[in-house]
Amino acid sequence: MTASPAQRLRMIELLGQAAGSRGMVGGQALDLAAVGETLTEVELENMHIHKTGALIRASVLLAAYSVEALDAQRLQQLDHFAKCIGLAFQVQDDILDVESDTQTLGKTRGADEAAGKPTYPSIIGLSASKTKLQDLYDEALDALVSFGESAHLLREIAEFTVKRIR
Repeated sequence: MTASPAQRLRMIELLGQAAGSRGMVGGQALDLAAVGETLTEVELENMHIHKTGALIRASVLLAAYSVEALDAQRLQQLDHFAKCIGLAFQVQDDILDVESDTQTLGKTRGADEAAGKPTYPSIIGLSASKTKLQDLYDEALDALVSFGESAHLLREIAEFTVKRIR
């Protein structure tokens, strides 16, 4: 199946926003500006939604945009799933930076803390971070209920995201 010109334009716009100043680049700028600063949980969430989360969200939406007949409600459900998983990815990353070892991580354990970067464990604590991770995972899965078995790969991606060890 080939996407129509209108679908292609919509997809290009989405990818440009996800990668640019309203997405990953903007989130990275917020991340760099936050070093040594104290952020609220809402500010940290905003930063991460625009960073890695924007690209994860775009990857799900690009696939959704390739389907012409997808109704607005289902698109919103996929968008919500992607937003939750994008944020869950970062929460898990922050947890692993505290709990994992350098060899498993592939980067120095505690590097974020040493660099003065705000993280979920440093703002809300490790236990609350784990609860947030589970809540995001549950919310993501709830967003897929109406898709039934057709969303099994998205559920597997969600599980991988929250259970990854590196």
